[in-house]
Amino acid sequence: MVCSLQSELEAEIESQKDKFLEFINQELPEGMELEYEGFYKRGFFVTKKRYALIEDDKIIAKGLELVRRDWAPIAKDTQQSILLAILKDGAPEKAREIVKKVIKDIASGGVAMKDMVIHTQLTKNLSDYKQIGPHVMAAQKSIAKGRKIERGSIIRYVIVKGKEPISKRAIPIEDTDDLEYDPEYYLKNQVLPAVSRIMDSLGYSSEALAELAQKERQSSLDAFF
Repeated sequence: MVCSLQSELEAEIESQKDKFLEFINQELPEGMELEYEGFYKRGFFVTKKRYALIEDDKIIAKGLELVRRDWAPIAKDTQQSILLAILKDGAPEKAREIVKKVIKDIASGGVAMKDMVIHTQLTKNLSDYKQIGPHVMAAQKSIAKGRKIERGSIIRYVIVKGKEPISKRAIPIEDTDDLEYDPEYYLKNQVLPAVSRIMDSLGYSSEALAELAQKERQSSLDAFF
């Protein structure tokens, strides 16, 4: 019954969209006109240029990490999962449990290395980079291994455990067989930034998420020792 009423409502909205647009546009200043983009049951707006909508159980996002290439899959997938929990299921508490589980999995080293890969494109020749970021360092290591790297190449790398600066711990994914990713880096620089702005609107501050991550990290260390 509910599904039938919703379908009828959506059909009515579709049939009335032209009248609706005409009504709205006649009230706008000259030269300004709105267009009909779609009908969405729920939406989440961070800013006017950063938002997520749901259509047929599929997330449509703009400006968020899940649509950007330079974020690891673990960050993008986590963000998408909590958005589905909010927009599809209407269950903020489920979103919290998803974040908690991901934090625990990362802290314990239980996430596959392929889900930690960061993709960054070289926008210029290596010799032209004045600041040696992680992707540049990883590119240099790939060249040392005989791989062809040039301007425009997509560098795929993982930040691994170690005491050196982050850039020096950026290792091409092809060379990580005997290495472990750095949980602290991925929690602090990938997952928490990707989910905090969403969770903050649900009452979970960045500080609370960071504290949760620290607790899970410490629990994993205690279990190890």
